[in-house]
Amino acid sequence: MRASRREFLAGAGAALAVPLLPKAVFAASPTGTPLYGLSAFGDLKYPADFKHFDYVNPNAQKGGTFNFQPPNWVYNQNVQTFNTLNSFVARGDAPPRMEMCYDSLMTNKSTTALDEPDAVYGLLAESVTISGDRNSFEFSLRPEARFHDGSPITAEDAAFTFRLYKQDGHPDLLLTLTEMTDAVALDARRLRLTFSGKHSERTVLNVVTFPILSKAYFTQNKFDSAGLKAPLGSGPYKVGRVVAGQTIEYERVPDYWGKDLAVNRGVYNFDRLRIEFYRDRQVSFEALKKGDVRYRQEFTSRTWATAYDFPAIAQGKVVKREFPSEKRPSMQAMAINLRRPRFQDVRVRRAIGMCFDFEWTKRNLFYDLYERSQSCFQRSDYMAEGMPSPEELALLEPLRDKLQPEVFGEAVIQPVSNASGRDRKLLGAASRLLAEAGWKRSGSLLVDDKGETLAVELLDDDDSLTRILAPWVENMRAIGIDASIRIVDTAQFQARQSDFDFDMVMMALSFNATPTMDDMETIFHSRAANVPSSRNLPGTADPAVDALIAAVGKAADRKSLIVAMRALDRVLRARQDWIPNWYSANHRAAFWDMFGFKEPKPDYGFPVEALWWYDEDKAAAIGKA
Repeated sequence: MRASRREFLAGAGAALAVPLLPKAVFAASPTGTPLYGLSAFGDLKYPADFKHFDYVNPNAQKGGTFNFQPPNWVYNQNVQTFNTLNSFVARGDAPPRMEMCYDSLMTNKSTTALDEPDAVYGLLAESVTISGDRNSFEFSLRPEARFHDGSPITAEDAAFTFRLYKQDGHPDLLLTLTEMTDAVALDARRLRLTFSGKHSERTVLNVVTFPILSKAYFTQNKFDSAGLKAPLGSGPYKVGRVVAGQTIEYERVPDYWGKDLAVNRGVYNFDRLRIEFYRDRQVSFEALKKGDVRYRQEFTSRTWATAYDFPAIAQGKVVKREFPSEKRPSMQAMAINLRRPRFQDVRVRRAIGMCFDFEWTKRNLFYDLYERSQSCFQRSDYMAEGMPSPEELALLEPLRDKLQPEVFGEAVIQPVSNASGRDRKLLGAASRLLAEAGWKRSGSLLVDDKGETLAVELLDDDDSLTRILAPWVENMRAIGIDASIRIVDTAQFQARQSDFDFDMVMMALSFNATPTMDDMETIFHSRAANVPSSRNLPGTADPAVDALIAAVGKAADRKSLIVAMRALDRVLRARQDWIPNWYSANHRAAFWDMFGFKEPKPDYGFPVEALWWYDEDKAAAIGKA
């Protein structure tokens, strides 16, 4: 799950350390001049002297506890259990929101400029200067920046962090730093990051959001060791009470060094964030009903359609409502593991996809609450439609001999069934594809010329999905595929996914509103195919895909970025390494009516735990004060 993150600048009355330049455009921003913010294309919305982001309430009251179930997570995090508090390595299961304990060079994962598609503003860094060749970036760090133990955050801490991530970090960090050639502390407050020249100019927009670690702490403690000792942080929260695998609390740092910066005004309002870990969706739903959990996003259509009729709803104590989703590309799909020889023929992957009867599932299991996904970049301008444009063909034609013929026709869409649950026409077509790929019937199962069975195991750690996956499995079995579902505990699931030890597995994620080459590389590039714990779950290793990802990185404006992304989408959809399944246009949320929040929500993010606040009067009115 890749997400954009960021935040920055000076508090009321503080002297600005950067000039009041015209609103900067990163792609064409001046070199050799300190800049207070960066943007991939177009102007920054906020001037250097802005007081707070428009979507926050700068006077939000501080206090209260926000007990919630995180709807998203990053790096090695897990919402069902945890066994380490180091969120930045590949191994282990960390609790969500550990990143809120750390600051980054520029606006970070929690509150970014959520009303802009790609802007970052300085946080630890009060300015950044781009070199003439655009291969290096010099950051000037704030002298007041402090770790939670009171020690200063220095350029050496930052340089150490980036070198550490490049060597031993989680793939989401490591792969993005592939083209970083050096990270050097010029003095206590000046950091220089240098890249090879093969990087995309927009790579830095991801890099500056990486959490900065303490060199002193990780010199004394192994970086890759799992454990429940919280590493030294610097952010608005620090780890409080911990019950291994069950509960974690994050406590707001009252003397947080950055609390008066403009990017932090009106956010981080709760005194305490509390996360309970449940391995069963029904149990977690019961926790909401009882008030043990105060905020929950609902991802089970049956529960949303039929179970939100409990007393607290009828009494008006719990609010059930929908919020619009972000204006960012999203992807939910089933990955087919191409590292298994039996899945390397695209006809096999297409046949497997044809066995999923979405139309029947939508009507009978989804209560018409979900729509069919077609793209790896659903809900965005980056989703290919119709025939390729002349601009897309200019990128695709040189790669024609490496591409599926379907790439040059109408954008591939998933087959539409007759909603019977067992569409004979589609299953017949799937059988013919498998026969063409060399699979023959031996009794009730399909085998290859070596006598090996075409087996497909769908791996998951959530048995609530069984009712969705079971009809798919039955359709595969009907045409001779030895299909099955394997439900494992969450730790085993994480380990098997990290080691690519699966046939098929589902992943849902969202991309930056302005995707970067690095976003694409971590999921689709051959460089990530055999990096343990990477998001390239199918093991896609295609030089044509790599070439189109390079085109994404070279896009000089938003129009050319859209063209490159649509061309990439066409190729990915024709490959069928990922089988898109379903999506929703809205967040479905339920919460106890004891919080304040500003509407409308921002377009590019929905970090409720950072934006909302505890309302004492509302809490008293429902007996939760």
